[in-house]
Amino acid sequence: MGQQEWMVLVTAATPVLELRGAIPLGLALGLPITTVLLLSYIGNILPVPFILLIIGWVMEQLKRIPAVHAWLEDKAQRGGDKLYDSMKKWGWLGLLIFVAIPLPGTGAWTGALAASVLRLPFWPSLLSIAGGVVIAGILVSGVGLGVLSLF
Repeated sequence: MGQQEWMVLVTAATPVLELRGAIPLGLALGLPITTVLLLSYIGNILPVPFILLIIGWVMEQLKRIPAVHAWLEDKAQRGGDKLYDSMKKWGWLGLLIFVAIPLPGTGAWTGALAASVLRLPFWPSLLSIAGGVVIAGILVSGVGLGVLSLF
């Protein structure tokens, strides 16, 4: 694997950028779409099991710091209630759709964090996030290819 392929893989594994940044990068570098999609998917899904498994423990440790605890509680109350309500209403489909929407603040990292905070079971969460990443990849690559065809 060359330097360009590693750039795509690492970009996809990075929070915020994720696959939404890796696919346009790979296409701009001139890599084949199949390579870009595969590397972007692997890079984006790679951190998810670790987030699902350890973030709960990390959050509990952070809650021991009073200032961090207050900040986390405030964040959870403001955004978590809406997410929790939609998860109750839509179930795993809600998590899949949330991850699939290629907008800032959605994606595999945020979906995994939400699933952990809401204490959703590991395997259904992982499968929902994986499905959402596939859909996001299709959407982002379609837009990316459309933009590249203009040039």
